[in-house]
Amino acid sequence: MKTNDEDEYWMKIALKNAYYAEKKGEIPIGAILILKKQIIGTGWNSSIGQNDPTAHAEILALREAGQHIKNYRLKNTTLYVTLQPCIMCFGAIIHSRIERLVFGAGYKKDKKCPFKNIFLELQKKYKLKVQKNIMEPQCSRILIDFFKNKRK
Repeated sequence: MKTNDEDEYWMKIALKNAYYAEKKGEIPIGAILILKKQIIGTGWNSSIGQNDPTAHAEILALREAGQHIKNYRLKNTTLYVTLQPCIMCFGAIIHSRIERLVFGAGYKKDKKCPFKNIFLELQKKYKLKVQKNIMEPQCSRILIDFFKNKRK
Protein backbone atom coordinates (compact mmCIF):
# COMPACT_ATOMS: atom_id res chain seq x y z
CA MET A 1 0.00 0.00 0.00
CA LYS A 2 1.27 3.48 -0.83
CA THR A 3 1.41 5.94 2.04
CA ASN A 4 -1.57 7.98 0.84
CA ASP A 5 -3.70 4.84 0.34
CA GLU A 6 -2.63 3.58 3.74
CA ASP A 7 -3.34 6.95 5.33
CA GLU A 8 -6.83 6.97 3.83
CA TYR A 9 -7.46 3.43 5.05
CA TRP A 10 -6.64 4.38 8.67
CA MET A 11 -8.37 7.76 8.45
CA LYS A 12 -11.63 6.00 7.48
CA ILE A 13 -11.42 4.13 10.79
CA ALA A 14 -10.77 7.38 12.67
CA LEU A 15 -13.82 8.84 10.91
CA LYS A 16 -15.95 5.92 12.14
CA ASN A 17 -14.92 6.95 15.66
CA ALA A 18 -15.94 10.53 14.89
CA TYR A 19 -19.40 9.32 13.79
CA TYR A 20 -19.65 7.32 17.01
CA ALA A 21 -18.86 10.48 19.02
CA GLU A 22 -21.57 12.33 17.10
CA LYS A 23 -24.13 9.64 17.94
CA LYS A 24 -23.23 10.12 21.61
CA GLY A 25 -23.84 13.89 21.32
CA GLU A 26 -20.14 14.72 21.41
CA ILE A 27 -18.20 16.91 19.01
CA PRO A 28 -17.42 14.43 16.21
CA ILE A 29 -13.68 13.90 16.34
CA GLY A 30 -12.10 10.47 16.12
CA ALA A 31 -8.57 9.13 16.49
CA ILE A 32 -6.61 5.90 16.25
CA LEU A 33 -3.00 5.07 17.02
CA ILE A 34 -1.13 2.58 14.84
CA LEU A 35 1.96 0.50 15.61
CA LYS A 36 3.26 -1.99 13.05
CA LYS A 37 0.04 -1.75 11.01
CA GLN A 38 -2.14 -2.57 14.02
CA ILE A 39 -4.46 -0.37 16.04
CA ILE A 40 -3.19 -0.05 19.60
CA GLY A 41 -5.40 2.85 20.67
CA THR A 42 -8.76 4.32 19.70
CA GLY A 43 -10.61 7.38 20.82
CA TRP A 44 -13.49 9.70 20.12
CA ASN A 45 -14.41 12.91 21.86
CA SER A 46 -16.02 12.07 25.18
CA SER A 47 -15.68 15.25 27.25
CA ILE A 48 -19.42 15.66 27.75
CA GLY A 49 -20.17 12.05 28.63
CA GLN A 50 -17.17 11.70 30.92
CA ASN A 51 -17.46 15.19 32.43
CA ASP A 52 -13.78 15.51 31.62
CA PRO A 53 -12.34 18.44 29.65
CA THR A 54 -9.32 16.30 28.72
CA ALA A 55 -11.35 13.45 27.19
CA HIS A 56 -10.46 14.38 23.63
CA ALA A 57 -10.21 11.68 20.96
CA GLU A 58 -6.41 11.95 20.81
CA ILE A 59 -5.92 11.76 24.57
CA LEU A 60 -8.15 8.70 24.87
CA ALA A 61 -6.30 6.95 22.03
CA LEU A 62 -2.95 7.74 23.69
CA ARG A 63 -4.15 6.46 27.06
CA GLU A 64 -5.41 3.20 25.57
CA ALA A 65 -2.20 2.70 23.59
CA GLY A 66 -0.03 3.32 26.65
CA GLN A 67 -1.98 0.68 28.55
CA HIS A 68 -1.77 -1.68 25.59
CA ILE A 69 2.03 -1.52 25.24
CA LYS A 70 2.67 -0.82 28.94
CA ASN A 71 4.66 2.33 28.21
CA TYR A 72 3.87 6.04 28.00
CA ARG A 73 6.47 6.44 25.26
CA LEU A 74 4.64 5.58 22.06
CA LYS A 75 7.65 5.46 19.74
CA ASN A 76 7.33 4.31 16.13
CA THR A 77 3.59 5.01 16.08
CA THR A 78 1.31 7.04 13.86
CA LEU A 79 -1.68 8.93 15.20
CA TYR A 80 -4.62 9.48 12.86
CA VAL A 81 -7.09 12.14 13.92
CA THR A 82 -9.95 13.71 11.99
CA LEU A 83 -9.18 17.28 13.14
CA GLN A 84 -5.90 19.07 13.72
CA PRO A 85 -5.08 18.57 17.41
CA CYS A 86 -5.59 21.37 19.91
CA ILE A 87 -2.63 22.63 21.93
CA MET A 88 -3.41 20.27 24.85
CA CYS A 89 -3.49 17.23 22.59
CA PHE A 90 -0.45 18.40 20.68
CA GLY A 91 1.47 18.62 23.95
CA ALA A 92 0.49 15.04 24.79
CA ILE A 93 1.50 13.91 21.30
CA ILE A 94 4.95 15.48 21.72
CA HIS A 95 5.36 14.08 25.24
CA SER A 96 4.47 10.55 24.11
CA ARG A 97 7.08 10.66 21.33
CA ILE A 98 4.74 9.66 18.53
CA GLU A 99 6.68 9.48 15.29
CA ARG A 100 3.99 10.66 12.89
CA LEU A 101 0.76 12.66 13.07
CA VAL A 102 -1.82 12.46 10.29
CA PHE A 103 -4.91 14.64 10.43
CA GLY A 104 -7.86 15.32 8.19
CA ALA A 105 -9.32 18.78 8.66
CA GLY A 106 -7.15 21.72 9.65
CA TYR A 107 -8.25 24.85 11.41
CA LYS A 108 -9.82 27.18 8.88
CA LYS A 109 -8.63 30.17 10.88
CA ASP A 110 -5.06 28.80 10.96
CA LYS A 111 -3.53 32.20 10.19
CA LYS A 112 -5.05 33.59 13.37
CA CYS A 113 -4.09 30.58 15.50
CA PRO A 114 -1.90 31.84 18.38
CA PHE A 115 -0.33 28.40 18.76
CA LYS A 116 0.74 28.02 15.13
CA ASN A 117 4.35 29.08 15.73
CA ILE A 118 4.62 26.90 18.84
CA PHE A 119 3.20 23.98 16.84
CA LEU A 120 5.80 24.44 14.09
CA GLU A 121 8.73 24.89 16.50
CA LEU A 122 7.84 21.83 18.58
CA GLN A 123 7.22 19.79 15.45
CA LYS A 124 10.77 20.55 14.28
CA LYS A 125 12.40 20.14 17.70
CA TYR A 126 10.89 16.71 18.30
CA LYS A 127 11.12 15.64 14.64
CA LEU A 128 7.41 14.91 14.46
CA LYS A 129 6.39 14.06 10.92
CA VAL A 130 3.04 15.63 10.04
CA GLN A 131 0.74 14.81 7.15
CA LYS A 132 -2.33 16.99 6.87
CA ASN A 133 -5.50 17.15 4.79
CA ILE A 134 -6.00 13.39 4.46
CA MET A 135 -9.69 12.97 3.57
CA GLU A 136 -10.14 16.64 4.44
CA PRO A 137 -13.57 17.05 2.80
CA GLN A 138 -15.07 14.13 4.76
CA CYS A 139 -13.40 15.17 8.02
CA SER A 140 -14.60 18.76 7.62
CA ARG A 141 -18.12 17.80 6.55
CA ILE A 142 -18.94 15.86 9.72
CA LEU A 143 -17.96 18.87 11.85
CA ILE A 144 -19.76 21.40 9.65
CA ASP A 145 -22.96 19.33 9.69
CA PHE A 146 -22.73 18.72 13.44
CA PHE A 147 -22.52 22.42 14.28
CA LYS A 148 -25.14 23.34 11.68
CA ASN A 149 -27.56 20.91 13.34
CA LYS A 150 -26.70 22.26 16.81
CA ARG A 151 -27.69 25.77 15.73
CA LYS A 152 -31.14 24.73 14.48
